[in-house]
Amino acid sequence: MYKILIVDDEPIVREGIRERIQWAKHGYECIGACENGREALEVMAQERPDVVLTDICMPYMDGLELSRHIVEKYPKTRIIILTGFDDFDYAQQAVKLQVTDFILKPITSAELRELLDKIKLEMDEESGRNEHLLRMKQELKNSMALLSERFLERLASSPMRRADITAKLAYFNIPLNGPLYIAMTAEIDEPSLYGETADVELYAFALYNIVQEIAGSAQESAVFRFKEHKVMAVLSGSNAEELHAQAYKLAEDIRNSVKEYMKFTVTVGIGTVRSDVAEIRHSCRASEAALEYRLLMGPDQVVNITDLEVRGGKPLQDGFEAEAALVSAIRAGTASEVDHCIQRLIQEIGSASMPIELCHVRILRVMLAVLQTLMEMGSNDHDLFGMEKRLLSDLYSFRSLEQIEVWLKGVCGEALRGVAQTRKDLTRSQMMEAVDYIHSHYSDPDLSVKTVSSRIFMSTSYFSALFKAHTGRTFVEYVTDIRMDKAKELLKHSGMKTYEIAASTGYQDPQYFSVLFKKHTGDTPTEYRNRITAGGERR
Repeated sequence: MYKILIVDDEPIVREGIRERIQWAKHGYECIGACENGREALEVMAQERPDVVLTDICMPYMDGLELSRHIVEKYPKTRIIILTGFDDFDYAQQAVKLQVTDFILKPITSAELRELLDKIKLEMDEESGRNEHLLRMKQELKNSMALLSERFLERLASSPMRRADITAKLAYFNIPLNGPLYIAMTAEIDEPSLYGETADVELYAFALYNIVQEIAGSAQESAVFRFKEHKVMAVLSGSNAEELHAQAYKLAEDIRNSVKEYMKFTVTVGIGTVRSDVAEIRHSCRASEAALEYRLLMGPDQVVNITDLEVRGGKPLQDGFEAEAALVSAIRAGTASEVDHCIQRLIQEIGSASMPIELCHVRILRVMLAVLQTLMEMGSNDHDLFGMEKRLLSDLYSFRSLEQIEVWLKGVCGEALRGVAQTRKDLTRSQMMEAVDYIHSHYSDPDLSVKTVSSRIFMSTSYFSALFKAHTGRTFVEYVTDIRMDKAKELLKHSGMKTYEIAASTGYQDPQYFSVLFKKHTGDTPTEYRNRITAGGERR
């Protein structure tokens, strides 16, 4: 319901308008009828009407003077001027005052109602726009924290123009005035230890609150969540040494507070000091890189990337000796030696002074050597193949050398099982080839362990052991059984002489054949044939 005030020095006009319009029906409340502008201003100070319907010619203060005061003091109030044909000059002045509308005397109820409806529609539309604008302003206010954090995330990770950064810092009221800047990043050491995803998110939020409380208390600072569960803080100041010292103290306070109050540990990485607001991202990246040294230094640390760049230590050896030893152990299938080689490799990496990227390269080189060894040994169907795509993601997920050691032992253990299975399959294939060769060459009097083992590229002693394990019989026993079975078949189904059968089953000496046959069957070849012919086969 809009408020309307009538102003006219003629009582008949004033009261006629007031009584002839059903104000509520048109969305108005008539709050009064004044006889001059001075009286109208007094009412307006108290009631603040939305619309003023005023005559031009009035004593004490005419309609134009009243309109000037309304435009100055109440600019949102709509003004309708009642005028006649003789008041055209006045109407021109009213136009300059941005009066809402005019209505000519004598006025009819229909004309006034139409005008009131029109003005109400305009005020409804404006009110809707104002409400929408207010809602947008409120939403923007509610979103400022999120928008500010998104800006800081972009500042920490992407190139931005210096002018844009400065403008956004001012817009979001972020107190990074420089001229020097340093970043630090805090991250939970072992998020997988804290249960489900929701629990990890809760711990990450707790970490953010602690960093915000400690680092956010600095006079010139900005704290924001970065990537998954990292929390980053950017500090600014005018003295590099003091800024470094401040960052280190805050980082230690964060680490100790998290351990004391939240009962888990974090590592905090400190980046490099930068002298340009556009280079803040380089300090942020350096603070993230410092976190990666947790792999070498262990968890629950404050890691200063500047210290790591200049620290001394034992130089890294080329590592090829350790890798060669590991590959040899895998080829030999010795699990204990494989574990020993991995421990030696991890110790070398841990004691070396090198960038974390080289540490990752070293581990990848070891894994590629293991995969190449498996390929050379014919283990192409093993589960380890296809691992190349996971090597980088697996490796970068580890937070300590201990984790990498466990992972390497697991992978190499899988490789050992692959080697064993490959050898088992190869041995089975070689033994099947040997058996096939024996079955097709049993008639050869020169058939021997040496001829068969050389055919499958195996030493006689190793072949003899594997052959017995595969068939359950020695080579001689197996060959003799095949020859005797063939001799019995020939005695039963052919008219060949004994010496002919001996020759066809690989025996050059018929007498020796007869002795072996009797030992094998209990009958001489002649006795066996006679019994078979009589229908009395023994076996």
